[in-house]
Amino acid sequence: MSRFIKRWGKGKSNNLGDRLKNTMSKDPIRPMIERATGQIQIQINKLDSACTRLNSRGLKIFSDVVLSIQRKDTQRASMFANELAEVRKMNKMVAQAKLALEQIMLRLDTVKDLGDITFTLNPAIAVTKSIRSGLAEIVPEAENEIGEISNLLGEIMVSATQTGSDQVGFEVANEDAEKILAEASAVAEQRIKESFPEIPDSLIQTIGERMPETA
Repeated sequence: MSRFIKRWGKGKSNNLGDRLKNTMSKDPIRPMIERATGQIQIQINKLDSACTRLNSRGLKIFSDVVLSIQRKDTQRASMFANELAEVRKMNKMVAQAKLALEQIMLRLDTVKDLGDITFTLNPAIAVTKSIRSGLAEIVPEAENEIGEISNLLGEIMVSATQTGSDQVGFEVANEDAEKILAEASAVAEQRIKESFPEIPDSLIQTIGERMPETA
């Protein structure tokens, strides 16, 4: 996580922070940010539980693959291997969303101290919109809940804009959001590889070719 934290700290405007310090001590921005962080933490916990369930499911399927190979049942081994690939894909998506939300949490915590609202919220809103669509089929309830978080972040942005804060360029915000998602994806992939190995289709095919034909 240290790499993420270091990147969050780059490029912040001290002048913007100075102008908004007093704003952060007034309603409605501070309570809104605290409400947003609370909702994000709830989602992080739910996604963490989803990751745990998917890990358990993946390990069970992996065992089924191994057992099928040992029994020389390459058809079932291939079926389980394909199912394992799908579970890994879902697990990565959920883990990526969880990691991305954790980075938004870190940034919102920084906002409460530095007041750098627009630098934080523009990419954060883009990130929540991106992960929301990806989770629709895997964790259905997360779609609406993350949508509510995105709307709340938008409300905070509107309130901050009305105080006279500067806007961060759309392209800059999108670039920042893409970096968050890319790094979260890389970390998620590594964690999944550490949880359970992947069985390539080529390996199953090779094993099948070497097995003697049954009578």
